[in-house]
Amino acid sequence: MSNYSDVFSKLDWSSFNHSMDSVTRDKIALAINREGRGGIDDFISLLSPLASMDYLEPIARLSKHLTEKRFGKSIRLFAPMYLSNECNNICDYCGFSLGNDIPRKTLSEPEILREAGFLKKKGFDHVLLVTGESSQKVGVNYINDAIRSLRPHFSNISIEVQPLSAGEYSKLKKSGLHAVLVYQETYNLESYANHHLKGKKTNFEWRLNTPDRLGEAGIHKIGLGCLFGLTKDWRTDAFFAAHHMAYLQRKYWQTQYSMSFPRLRPCEGEVSPVVSLEDRDLVQLICAFRIFNHELEISISTRESSALRNNLLPLGVTTMSAGSKTNPGGYADEDSLEQFEVSDDRSVDEISTFLDSAGYDAVWKDWDKSYDESSVIPDQNLNDSIDQNRKNPIFVN
Repeated sequence: MSNYSDVFSKLDWSSFNHSMDSVTRDKIALAINREGRGGIDDFISLLSPLASMDYLEPIARLSKHLTEKRFGKSIRLFAPMYLSNECNNICDYCGFSLGNDIPRKTLSEPEILREAGFLKKKGFDHVLLVTGESSQKVGVNYINDAIRSLRPHFSNISIEVQPLSAGEYSKLKKSGLHAVLVYQETYNLESYANHHLKGKKTNFEWRLNTPDRLGEAGIHKIGLGCLFGLTKDWRTDAFFAAHHMAYLQRKYWQTQYSMSFPRLRPCEGEVSPVVSLEDRDLVQLICAFRIFNHELEISISTRESSALRNNLLPLGVTTMSAGSKTNPGGYADEDSLEQFEVSDDRSVDEISTFLDSAGYDAVWKDWDKSYDESSVIPDQNLNDSIDQNRKNPIFVN
């Protein structure tokens, strides 16, 4: 079976740079008038430099209209739960990089449940489990045990961990995994090699084909994205993310997709961004992706400021994190290094109050574990784990 790398190898980066610069006013107007139904050609037009200069307002209006038409005024809230900052990779933009001399921490099961108790009290029913990439410290068995421990308490569990095999993803799905986020970081081969210096993450192709393995495993939702600031030609990077997603949707049509737009943030051992993605650029990105895919889940994290996140909501955002901590055990006040600096430091209650005042419904739960086949035909070991966790006094309902 072919993978995206087979398609990617036939594409030329520079030709799409040229395509962006060659967009005409007529092409942008056509893309707006047909609401992006021209596919990847319309996406190129909407993301072009010319569109940013002269058409951003009508593009934003259309994006707002399409978002409310499909999703109404609702925002799904989730919380990242960092389980470990152990990592075998050296990436010059990440606080967890192996080259950084920092205290390392991996949560035990009682510590995981303590974090869960804090988040449940805040109202969360959707958690994103995050680890560094260390197959020994936080391998598939550790991740599987964490999912099994948390499944009785949360309706929706996602992960952002090291790329795994299709068989390993199938194992996690049986334990209750709902979604997987796997960002390529950058689709530019030279830039990728410059920033990923050691470890399994240096294997560009293995990471690039991870969404194919997720599709083969039948994972319910796949999250894609670039880390903007690593590559000068950020529009071309975004094009490849859109092209990748379009390929996946054709091949794994029963799967849902999400897109995130993280910008490089300060961190331990920080590297300066090679390009500054301005707020206006972020608006164009979000709107172009919304018009390109009316069904797409678009997420904005606490990397961004509270004011900017408030202003971005109407333009295409459907999901946002709240009250985030980016260090293992951070919700229980553990003093360990954060992966990156959080900009929106509002409490969960403050964000919820803002959404209500702005006319939005905060959605805490949009998936029920009764839909999962693992709940229809229970695994006895999972039942034993659930019973044990319910008796654990550390977990607070």
